[in-house]
Amino acid sequence: MKNFLVLLFIISTSFVFGQVAKYSNEFLSVGVGARALSMANANVASVNDVTAGYWNPAGLLLQKSNVQVGLMHAEYFAGIAKYDFVGVSKRIDSNSVAGISFIRFGVDNIPNTTELIDANGNVDYSRIKSFNAVDVAVLLSYARSMPKLKGIKIGANAKIIRRKLGEFGGAWGFGLDIGAMYDYKKWRFALMARDITGTFNAWSYNLTDDLKQVFATTGNDIPSNSVEVTVPRLILGVTRTYYVWKDKISISGELNLINTFDGKRNTVVKTNGWSMEPAFGAEVGYKKFIFLRGGLGNIQKAKDVTGTDITTVQPNIGVGIKYKIFGLDYAMTNIGNVSTSLYSHIFTVKIDLNKKTLK
Repeated sequence: MKNFLVLLFIISTSFVFGQVAKYSNEFLSVGVGARALSMANANVASVNDVTAGYWNPAGLLLQKSNVQVGLMHAEYFAGIAKYDFVGVSKRIDSNSVAGISFIRFGVDNIPNTTELIDANGNVDYSRIKSFNAVDVAVLLSYARSMPKLKGIKIGANAKIIRRKLGEFGGAWGFGLDIGAMYDYKKWRFALMARDITGTFNAWSYNLTDDLKQVFATTGNDIPSNSVEVTVPRLILGVTRTYYVWKDKISISGELNLINTFDGKRNTVVKTNGWSMEPAFGAEVGYKKFIFLRGGLGNIQKAKDVTGTDITTVQPNIGVGIKYKIFGLDYAMTNIGNVSTSLYSHIFTVKIDLNKKTLK
């Protein structure tokens, strides 16, 4: 019965989220790449590798190889949920780069006990089946520098989304992202507009009469075919890198301002129609070989047990190593956060093919 309630919860929440746009496609808000995650997702201005297809496609132009491959695996909720990323980016010419990213967030092998009891009222464990609750996104990215507009890079994503709840329902979605970078002296400014046109998910359900009866009996609304829309999100970023000790040590910092327009959130700045959350990340590198990283993000307004208003902050840390064509990044997220979620260990591997040095 417990497993069946999990199934009921998953289907019910997908129906509810379909009515509240601010929670649409939240799996695409988790983030990819241990470097970015260790810096609290403050990465839209400094991203310079294959993960730029997710953070800011304009950053693909900063990769220092003809082809780069990136792989990431993470597990959440004590390993119940798996999050995977695979990305490939390729330089087309000196002014343009294309890339493709595959993102999967899933809970696999969920027991389906809806048929545990047969028609005669007998419990038959052989009737238990399993299903997967999976969210998948494919991002097709393109970035181009603007020779006539010195210092400006632009990029865009076309997103194809597939969400699946076993045999019970699923959705297809499509959306667009636009990103830009501008280098001014030693500063870099960036803009990332996610879901700029609104990302549309068309949901359809395939529920048996028995399952509909369970929904009705338990007082839950029966999901119906619908369309949900993910409203745009605007992220502004600025970064700068300092070099010391004969340029052997690099010190970088980035500030992001995450703006949402889907109603009031528990963020530092909030109104009825607009909310803003800051995030800050820093990186210290030695000889471009080893990097130490940290960040502060997920800054939220909350109340403690006495009802007093408090501000919660999620610190993250990480380390990275770059040797010839190989890169390995590690992040430990959710350090010391007051939420009930446990911290997660995240690894990312990057490989440069046909490596060359760009100015």
